[in-house]
Amino acid sequence: MLLRSCVGMVSRYARALLPTVTNSGRVAFIVLPFALTRGRKIHTMSEDGEWWKKIEESPPFDELMLDSVVDVYTDSTEYSKVKPWQTLTEESWGGSGFAIAGKKILTNAHVVEPMNDHTSVHVKRLDSQIKYKAKVKKISHECDLAILEIDSDKFWEGMNPLELGDVPPLHEIVYVVGYPEAGDMICVAKGFVTGVDTTKYIQSSTKLLTIQIDGTINHGNSGGPVITGNKVLGIAFESTKCQKRIGTHGFVIPTPIIRHFIASAEESSQNAVFGSLVLSYQSLENDHIRNHFKMSPETTGTLINKINSSSGAHKILKKNDIILAIDGVPIGNDAKVPFQNEERISFNHLVSMKKPYEKILIKVLRKGKEHEYNISLKPVRPHITVQQYYNLPSYYIFGGFVFVPLTKSYIDDLSYMCACILHDEYKITDEQHVIISQVMSDDINQGYGDFKDLRVKKVNGVKVKNFKHLCELIEGCCSENLRMDLENDKVMVLNYESAKKATFEILERHNIKSAWAIY
Repeated sequence: MLLRSCVGMVSRYARALLPTVTNSGRVAFIVLPFALTRGRKIHTMSEDGEWWKKIEESPPFDELMLDSVVDVYTDSTEYSKVKPWQTLTEESWGGSGFAIAGKKILTNAHVVEPMNDHTSVHVKRLDSQIKYKAKVKKISHECDLAILEIDSDKFWEGMNPLELGDVPPLHEIVYVVGYPEAGDMICVAKGFVTGVDTTKYIQSSTKLLTIQIDGTINHGNSGGPVITGNKVLGIAFESTKCQKRIGTHGFVIPTPIIRHFIASAEESSQNAVFGSLVLSYQSLENDHIRNHFKMSPETTGTLINKINSSSGAHKILKKNDIILAIDGVPIGNDAKVPFQNEERISFNHLVSMKKPYEKILIKVLRKGKEHEYNISLKPVRPHITVQQYYNLPSYYIFGGFVFVPLTKSYIDDLSYMCACILHDEYKITDEQHVIISQVMSDDINQGYGDFKDLRVKKVNGVKVKNFKHLCELIEGCCSENLRMDLENDKVMVLNYESAKKATFEILERHNIKSAWAIY
């Protein structure tokens, strides 16, 4: 299954064909249940016509709500991942957003990324040619949301904020509103809800509550509202294409996640929004394993496999503890808890909807006896360090080797095979991984040209804790030779003074102003 975010990238993506049904001049209407795949219309509804009848009989869309949906434009010059001191060519892309209470625009974080000093964001209202400069007031890559502020009274004239609703039931008819392909025409796509569950968000690998809808969410729809009745039920942000069957599905960030994000924006300037236990677990649906852990027939829960050292539960909970309940809500043997309309979702939803450092009451079964613990949650952490969108990239050059902290965006730029290896290698850890992003050819590093993309584990026998620590270890070297132990048991040895001298020559040769930049 292929996940993708839905930014309308002018220079990155080819324009997709859209199944337009009607066009009233101001708005194009699209019916989602017919997905265009390889030029063919694919009928995703049941043959008995019940769903078509429900869609046809659904209330008409209130076009007055269109005036609250805006086109978002982002222009940015990104930094090279391999040569972080260089900027790349400027790129432009677009997405959607909509007005919320407090004269703010809500959109996706990936619509306005990356937030560096070479990025500008503008918004445009429907039927207007004026682009207003926007400021990113709050952003969270955990949940892929951002709040924009526009300092213009004229922009806000006659614009009404859209109201947030609740999580819809299955098969509810919905409207996806936005500007596909970063175009000037707003589009309304009609579909229905096919599922509600926790799903990994692309930017942070965080599992949060998600709504799935039938049909495609196209590039440029990101950040646009998904509406039922006269209320917003969520924000369009991703779509999938399944390799095993024909068709696509769209994913929506639901209102509980949105409200949690907005509340965090009002209470704190910190970007961390969601709490986490940072542990791995398994279901207990097998009778034999339940008997092994002395669980009675009435007892249900989930088995803890591992607790990360960064977890607030570290040294409180233990491996092989069985989590029975969270804040009094019982956990089933399927590791799920009750949700609305008799549905069930992962117990992680209860955890994630807490704020970082908020307390949570956990009941566990340990060696046949029940215990309760109040645990302070830690912020959600991604599997790989998320790109630092607010800072310039850090780098360090020594002896022609370019050292950079490993970030998610760096991995995203690598080949598929290499990215898979890195994803498998670097799990959640307290350490910051440092890799060699480039080897600038010189006599001092002859024979080390294939060490690119390898992680530095030790410098002169000392384990590397993070990027700053690596710089300190190299700069503070007191021995004749500098030894680095890399992943895959590779070893690199440099004459320290010769490498130091070569560094200045390489900087001059490549017209690089500084050997390092640490942010």
